[in-house]
Amino acid sequence: MTRPTLAQAHPVAQALAIEAAGLVKRFDGTLAVDGVDISVPEGAIYGILGPNGAGKTTTLRMLLGIIDPDEGVRRVFGHDRPHEVAKLIGYLPEERGLYPAMKCDDAIAFLGALRGLPLDIGKARGRELLEQHGLGHAIDRQIRHLSKGMAQTVQLLGTLVHRPKLVVFDEPFSGLDAINQGKLEQLIRRLADEGTTVIFSTHVIHHAERLCDEVAIIAGGKVPYAGSVDAARDRIPAQVRLETRAPGGTWRTALPDDARHDAKAGGSHFWYFPVPESGIAALLKRLIEGEAGILSLSIERAGLHDAFVEIAGEAAARALADDGASEAVR
Repeated sequence: MTRPTLAQAHPVAQALAIEAAGLVKRFDGTLAVDGVDISVPEGAIYGILGPNGAGKTTTLRMLLGIIDPDEGVRRVFGHDRPHEVAKLIGYLPEERGLYPAMKCDDAIAFLGALRGLPLDIGKARGRELLEQHGLGHAIDRQIRHLSKGMAQTVQLLGTLVHRPKLVVFDEPFSGLDAINQGKLEQLIRRLADEGTTVIFSTHVIHHAERLCDEVAIIAGGKVPYAGSVDAARDRIPAQVRLETRAPGGTWRTALPDDARHDAKAGGSHFWYFPVPESGIAALLKRLIEGEAGILSLSIERAGLHDAFVEIAGEAAARALADDGASEAVR
């Protein structure tokens, strides 16, 4: 099979932080990633969404040059060898790890030095970042004496200390409580507002839906969808949610035969169906004339979860839900 070139995969000229075509990776004969195409515009918040084991981490590592693909090509800021632009990249792996005997500011400076930032500048910036993020009291504290959440924040700041143009987070929300998840979401938005490209992998749909301009849905090592969140949601027709006082009548013929009906204990009746081709105005006219007793009517757009099920299938969606439930238990 002939794999696509980058020009074939991404024919539209635009400024891309990352572009990849036909990425394939095998481990001991097992196909982990099978022909992934991805393009990430500069300045975007881009999510790679899929269950654990889908190939998210392997894809990120290939994009960053940590491992090489068996087939396919990728570029970072136009460079075929991502290591050539390592100074422009910040990477937070899923496996967190800091030297426990290091002090916080030294740990941040060390991570910056790995990306070419002089140690003295890294240490000064590290102290400034720790103050900004409410950890000024821990500047001289050793990593071993920090809580798990504080240590994660230190590693995150070390990822950003050299002021990268591209930041890649692998499952960054994993293990964070709700407050720190909210803080991280704010940080991601702020980075994007400053022009930084942010890519993060996740198995939690609501993070991708709230934050991302574009997503790549990955399941079984393949990417069945890559594009805007809005376009993914629009693959499923919007649904009308109608609440009536009357359970039926002549107006009922205005609804599709397969409209879903739920009766509530309080006497209300709910109906769910796609927006009719004749439009909402014509529907309202027939409902009013038929004395349906309209209590509410709204048009509800599909969420990213519904789009994920449509694109990746029920099995992948169940795996995604199971991952979220397992993390909530931990």
